[in-house]
Amino acid sequence: METLRHCFETFGFQPIETPSFENYETLMGKYGEEGDRLIFKILNSGDYLAKADQDVLDQRDSHKLTPQISEKALRYDLTVPFARYVVQHQNDINFPFKRFQIQPVWRADRPQKGRFREFYQCDADVVGSKSLWQEVELIQLYDRAFGALGLKGVTVHLNNRKILSGIAEVIDAADQLIDFTVALDKLDKIGREKVEEEMRQKGISDQAIERLAPLFETYSSNADQLTALEDLLKTSEVGLLGLSELRFVLEALDSLPLKSAIVKINLTLARGLNYYTGAIFEVSATEGIDLGSIGGGGRYDDLTGIFGLKDMSGIGISFGLDRIYMVLEQLNLFPEHVSASTKVLFINFGDKEALYATQAVSELRDRGIAAELYPDAAKMGKQMTYADKRGIPFVVLAGTDEIKNQQYTLKNLNDGQQKPVTLQELADILS
Repeated sequence: METLRHCFETFGFQPIETPSFENYETLMGKYGEEGDRLIFKILNSGDYLAKADQDVLDQRDSHKLTPQISEKALRYDLTVPFARYVVQHQNDINFPFKRFQIQPVWRADRPQKGRFREFYQCDADVVGSKSLWQEVELIQLYDRAFGALGLKGVTVHLNNRKILSGIAEVIDAADQLIDFTVALDKLDKIGREKVEEEMRQKGISDQAIERLAPLFETYSSNADQLTALEDLLKTSEVGLLGLSELRFVLEALDSLPLKSAIVKINLTLARGLNYYTGAIFEVSATEGIDLGSIGGGGRYDDLTGIFGLKDMSGIGISFGLDRIYMVLEQLNLFPEHVSASTKVLFINFGDKEALYATQAVSELRDRGIAAELYPDAAKMGKQMTYADKRGIPFVVLAGTDEIKNQQYTLKNLNDGQQKPVTLQELADILS
């Protein structure tokens, strides 16, 4: 988290937090049919059935009943709450507004490897600018952050919802865009055959599906894929606009080489969230790691419009913290001691000695040195073992003789050497 915070702040993002739950109507309808099913609803306090319509109760229709017994829901992601935050504080915010947020979200999913009912998202968003340089910068942020975590060679999959709209248009399925994109987004999970089957079930014709063949082809480069798209989208104005935006981002990145991340056009990337309108991103770890995406995001041109603030374009990306943790663990990329460890432990010989030691502990803390006193006057061996298991490099012995001489005995647990020191000398050594 600290690594990501540092990267966010380096790029000029400011931290905010939003409540863990929102109004039911704020969240519903923003994530597509499948997303709505995964939202945790919160029952109203008290007798939640008292105000429910009797006819709805008799019908046992959950879609009609839920809004009557649940006014709130746990947040599904951090983007919709952020949009509400922007509208609520629009008179206090300087636009464009860059924010980052690291908080848990909840989804009523079936727990399995890499999927959780509660997990952390780390989001970075810019709202109030339509500039495509924001797309470029967020890809650079992905590159910088994953590089700082030691996770080299991630792939940033890139697409544009306008391109998907254009493809739906040229295959005469414009009125079925949501069905088309939701099915397409499952390609990696269920394969081409089942994706085509799902499209047929949604009423998309065999002729239209046949014209989608270029989407499933393998291309040797992004340039080759752009060329194929030009031919496919030549009759679609919106599709060509999306293609132009995609080309701008890729050409800018050609002049601003990334440190280790790979950017790859992925036309099957749809991200089943209804609010995306332009660029869409998804990040996968290095080859051989099968945990699904570890990040994703995109542009949303009018998300704040649902709260009454029109024409406020935004773009954001998210880091899936729990999955990133699993990837780092699988690749053995964590240092031996991840957390900032205590630097020195004072051995406890009894209350008189503990008081003398605590005075030194307070002085060291004032100087920014992590120090602590073992809480109990336990056997020396137990206290030493505790320091060793915690990875604490130094211990201080402060007994009767040390108190008399106003000194401390500093022991280095790495080499076993020890020597008497004054408080000033102790601070200098540990600084």
